[in-house]
Amino acid sequence: MPAPTRRALLGAAPLPAAAPRYRVSSDSSDDPLFMSATKLAGLIRAGQLSASEAVRLHIARIEALHPRLNAVVARCFERALYEAREADAAQARGKPLGPLHGVPMTIKDSFDTEGLVSTGGTLGRAHFIPGQDATVVARVRAAGAILLGKTNTPEFTLGVGPRGTDNLVYGVTRNPYHPDYQPGASSGGSAANVAAGGASFDLGSDFYGSIRDPAHACGVVGLKPTHGRVPRTGHIIGYGGAYDSFQGIGPLVRRVEDLALLLPIIAGPDARDAAVQPVPLGDADAVDLRGLRVAVYATNGENPPSAEIQELVRRCAQSLAEAGCRVREDMPPKMGELAGLRGAYSGAAGGYLTRSLLQRAGTATPYPSLPPASGDELPSADFTRYAEELDAVRSEQLAWFEQYDLILCPASTRAALPIGERPTPLPPAAKQAPAAAPAPRRRMSPYYLGIYNTNGWPAGVVRAGSAAGEPALPVGVQLIARPWREDQLIAALRHIEAYTGGYRRPPI
Repeated sequence: MPAPTRRALLGAAPLPAAAPRYRVSSDSSDDPLFMSATKLAGLIRAGQLSASEAVRLHIARIEALHPRLNAVVARCFERALYEAREADAAQARGKPLGPLHGVPMTIKDSFDTEGLVSTGGTLGRAHFIPGQDATVVARVRAAGAILLGKTNTPEFTLGVGPRGTDNLVYGVTRNPYHPDYQPGASSGGSAANVAAGGASFDLGSDFYGSIRDPAHACGVVGLKPTHGRVPRTGHIIGYGGAYDSFQGIGPLVRRVEDLALLLPIIAGPDARDAAVQPVPLGDADAVDLRGLRVAVYATNGENPPSAEIQELVRRCAQSLAEAGCRVREDMPPKMGELAGLRGAYSGAAGGYLTRSLLQRAGTATPYPSLPPASGDELPSADFTRYAEELDAVRSEQLAWFEQYDLILCPASTRAALPIGERPTPLPPAAKQAPAAAPAPRRRMSPYYLGIYNTNGWPAGVVRAGSAAGEPALPVGVQLIARPWREDQLIAALRHIEAYTGGYRRPPI
C-alpha cells in the first residue's frame, strides 16, 4: 500500500486552532501497550521511546490477539511502519508532528480511511477503499497519530444481534476479559482492542449507546460528546437528515486523561457537517467539583440493573458527595415517553434508513439482525407530529437539567452478555409508542444509554468495578453533563476513575 504524503494527511481537515500541543500525564503505568496515550506521547516526545518502537510493539500485540479477539479486521502495518520512520525523522530534526506524535491508534470500520478498505461491516463495501479520511481520522493523523488498522463493527453500526459486534464480512469479535462474551456494540472492536492493548486509542460512533455500551462491557473509557461538537463527515451514517441529532462521534481510551487530549483535536467545524458549532471547550483541569449539583439514579424503576451495579452507582455517588458535590436522587422526566417517541419517529419512514444504506453500499445480502428495510410509512403529518412531540419532551428535560450540573446513573443493567444472548427486552412502558405508530425496534435499554443520544447531551462511561463471580467482567457507570460542558463531565469521570481504580488489564 503506498504511503500518503504529509501534505495529504494535513490537507483534508487541519487541526482546530484550540487543539493543545502537549499534555502531562498522571498515569503510573510503565508498559507502552497499556499506558495512556497521553503518557505514551510524552515518552516519544522525550525520546525515551521511538515511534517505530511503539508501532512495532502494537503490531505484535494485534497479531497475537487476533486469533482470540478478531478485533482489528483490516490492517495497514507496512504503511504504519513507514509513517513511524517519518515521525522519527521529523523528531530528529526537531519538528514533532503534533500532540499525538507517533501514537499508534485504530479506527472503527464505520469511518472512511484513505487507502485502507472501509467496509462499514457490509458485504457491498467488502473491497471499498476511500480516497480520503473521515474528518476525525484526518485530524488525529494530522496531530501525529499512526493508524494501524480498522476495528470491527456490526453492519452499518445498526445490525446488532445476539452475537454483538458481528457481520457477514469479518465475523464476530470477542470480549478480552472472556472469549465467550460480547464486547458490546457497535464500537465493540474498538473497545476490545483498546482494552487488550492493541492501540492507544480508537474513535467510535454512538447512535444508541454504541461507544458507551462497549466501554462498559470492556472496562475502558468512552465519551459521546454534545450533539454538534464533533463532525460526522466520512462516517457510514453521517450528518444530516431526520436522524441527525442521534449520531455522535467520540474516543475510546483506557484512561480519562486521554479524553482531554483527544477531544480538542477532533472537535470543531469542518465546513461539511452543518450541525457542528464552534463552541469553545472548557478545561477539565480547571473544574472544581465542590458545589457541583449531581442528580443520581441507580435504577429507573422499570428495567432495574443488577444489585451490584446499583450499589456501584451509589458508592460512586457517595464519593462525589465526599468530594464536595451536592448529590440528590433524581432523574430526568418522561424518560419512557421520550424513548417511545423516538421509536415511533424512527419507524415512521418505514425502513428508509436501512434501505438507503443498503442501496448506497450495493449490499444484496444484509446481516439478519439489521433493522428492516421495508415497512409501513406513516403520513408526513404524523411524522411531523412525532418530531414536535420529541422536541417538546427534550425541551422539558433540558429545563429540568437547569437545577443540576451532572447526572450519575448505570451504563447498563448487567455486565457483558454471553455471545448468543440477546439484550434484555424493553420494559412494557417503553414498548408502547403513541397512537398509530409502529412498535419501536430496540436492542438496548432506552433509559441508560440511548436516551442521551435522543436529547443530545454529552455522556461518558468509566469502569467502576467488576461483576461478581466468574468471569470477573468489568462494569462501568455513566455520567452525563449539560450541553457543551464536557469539561465538567471529564472532571467527574476522572474523579470516579481515581476512586475506583478505573481500567484494569484483561487476562488475555
